[in-house]
Amino acid sequence: MDKKNIIIIGAAGRDFHNFNTYYRNKVEFNVVAFTAAQIPDIDGRKYPSELAGELYKEGIPIYSQDELPSLIKEFNVDECVFAYSDVPYEEVMSVSAIVNAAGADFTLLGPKNTMLKSNKPVISVCAVRTGTGKSQTSRKIIETLLEQDIKVIAVRHPMPYGDLNAQRVQRFATVEDLEKHKCTIEEMEEYEPHVARGNTVYAGVDYADILTAVENDPDGCDVILWDGGNNDFSFYEPDLAVTVLDPHRPGHELKYYPGEVALRTTDVSIINKIDSADQESIEIVENNIKRVSPDSTIIKAESTITVDNPEIIKGKRVLIVEDGPTLTHGEMNIGAGMVAAQRLEATESVDPRPFAVGSIKDTFSKYSHIGNVLPAMGYGEQQLKDLEETINQTDCDAVIIGTPIDLSRIIDINKPCTRVHYDLDEVGNPNLKEILNDFVKKHKLKKESVEQA
Repeated sequence: MDKKNIIIIGAAGRDFHNFNTYYRNKVEFNVVAFTAAQIPDIDGRKYPSELAGELYKEGIPIYSQDELPSLIKEFNVDECVFAYSDVPYEEVMSVSAIVNAAGADFTLLGPKNTMLKSNKPVISVCAVRTGTGKSQTSRKIIETLLEQDIKVIAVRHPMPYGDLNAQRVQRFATVEDLEKHKCTIEEMEEYEPHVARGNTVYAGVDYADILTAVENDPDGCDVILWDGGNNDFSFYEPDLAVTVLDPHRPGHELKYYPGEVALRTTDVSIINKIDSADQESIEIVENNIKRVSPDSTIIKAESTITVDNPEIIKGKRVLIVEDGPTLTHGEMNIGAGMVAAQRLEATESVDPRPFAVGSIKDTFSKYSHIGNVLPAMGYGEQQLKDLEETINQTDCDAVIIGTPIDLSRIIDINKPCTRVHYDLDEVGNPNLKEILNDFVKKHKLKKESVEQA
């Protein structure tokens, strides 16, 4: 039997999942390579044989996406599978043109072939873009269910940037677990807010093995919450699908892959950040929801900001450090830190670009839209050092940390600094409590409803 030669085009996440769930044990396919983009320094590795399975005793090499045309020729590739997220449609089809021009077919795998079914009720939290507020939405859902003594375990979209074998199944129950697993800033930003509240989080590479571990967690599990990454759709089949939208980027919900998939398959659409967006933009987003997902319930919410030490900001020249992915491939030029600086009357947001070093300087060159905020890039030890040096060289009075974790815990900052926190607060009805009340009843998770308690 002739095998189809396959390349999976990815970014160390959805690509591995698509391989594991669809290609790994099928003799009719031969996955000759992965390509990598978006995340620095994830190419040049191998997807190890221990994860790749019996058909791939030598593992599978990972190349830069820049090499795609030559790889298609070299390996006589029949089909390329696009498998990463938060990408404008124009770019997706540009990759398709490159693949077709080299002679191969171009494929997008959907939920039917990639979603895993759990024996526990699953709530998915996804988004139409990076940085819309998935994490705060996930926290709100978990906290609401925990009020009813319903045990929720979060499963986070993958970020396996290190030793893939060691990261096959990862369980995070304490802050110390973050250090044990040698997490990057990007990983800590997603895991730490959960574990700091006493919630267990799983992540890793093999999401079938992760699902088995979660369903048999030693502390028990009543509900699985899929905490999505970028604007990808869930790896697990949801019983309740929640999608978060951002009116700071109106129209993007219909222009980026696969965010529109998440929107079209959602049960609940949350328009977040209405407290800092203009009414026209909110209406554009709302009208787009009604057009492509008319049966979904629309919730409007504010992203409420609190600051640990507001006196550090007022009247000061501040350096604002924001979540890295939100600024880079999320294409934002502000975040919670900038909103806090404006509301608390900082005199100036200092431009960090003249002080940037190493990989941080490279990030500014690549993402020229960012402006007067500093992306908290920390995919590796050197990036972390570059971030620390950039902060400490910047001529400012104080530093605003607008990232989901406290950067001052992992790098030394030589200036006064304060941290910004943000939470989801729904405005009016319907709201998440009502939605979850119905979910609890439907799945017989508790005799009492959320509302009755």
